[in-house]
Amino acid sequence: MNAHKSLEGLTALVTGAGRGVGKGIALCLARAGCRVAVNYNSDPSLAERTVAEIEKLEVEAFTVRADVGSRADVENMFNHVIGRFQRLDIMVNNAGVQTWGPLLELSEEDWDLVINTNLKGCFLCTQFAAKHMKESGGGVIVNIGSGSNKLAFPNLVAYTASKGGIEMFTKVAAIELGRYGIRVNCVAPGAIEIERTKLEDANYAKTWGDLTPLGRVGTPTDVGRVVVFLASKEASYISGQTLWVDGALFAKPPWPYRKPDESQ
Repeated sequence: MNAHKSLEGLTALVTGAGRGVGKGIALCLARAGCRVAVNYNSDPSLAERTVAEIEKLEVEAFTVRADVGSRADVENMFNHVIGRFQRLDIMVNNAGVQTWGPLLELSEEDWDLVINTNLKGCFLCTQFAAKHMKESGGGVIVNIGSGSNKLAFPNLVAYTASKGGIEMFTKVAAIELGRYGIRVNCVAPGAIEIERTKLEDANYAKTWGDLTPLGRVGTPTDVGRVVVFLASKEASYISGQTLWVDGALFAKPPWPYRKPDESQ
């Protein structure tokens, strides 16, 4: 096997893969030789662009629509993916939404949207994937968390609750599914420059790069490479873990004491 094709012959489903981190993950999996099902919910054109980029790598890919918070949608998605690939080796739960608002003003609708997409979607996709993987002899599930796994961010109460829940869900899933040869891990990105974060802050890269010990923000490829590693045989004894891809950002305490020559 080509060293750069560590996942050759395998299949993957990546939710929310039309853009941002999900697209980066899908492309990295494809570069490793993995066939990829690209999930989207509302914008097929973005997912089709991801598929087009994957096909340039001479790897099979296709789009599949589903609202991951809907059990009926998820069931239809898995029927389509298994029908096309015959098996599923890697499940990446990336689909997520974020709503801003103070706790005392957050609407029930916004709360439900975030929890249903981020946390319930992770549960439903993991359940369907694991049932198939159990019958086929094993597999890998990777859940995408965030800095909100560890720290409480103001005005992001629903998002923080969902991501914290994903980390604990990952641990329980790893314990219960290990007997079936299924590994479950969480990847928690730090500050990643994508379309959404650029819109939130025109100086996003500098703002967060200055706070990050490695001196830069991350890219979707940084996250995707870690997903590839966790899906590979090199990570065959790793399960139930959260791997931080944050340049040490969330390992850094709010430390007030600095040497005179330290700017951070």
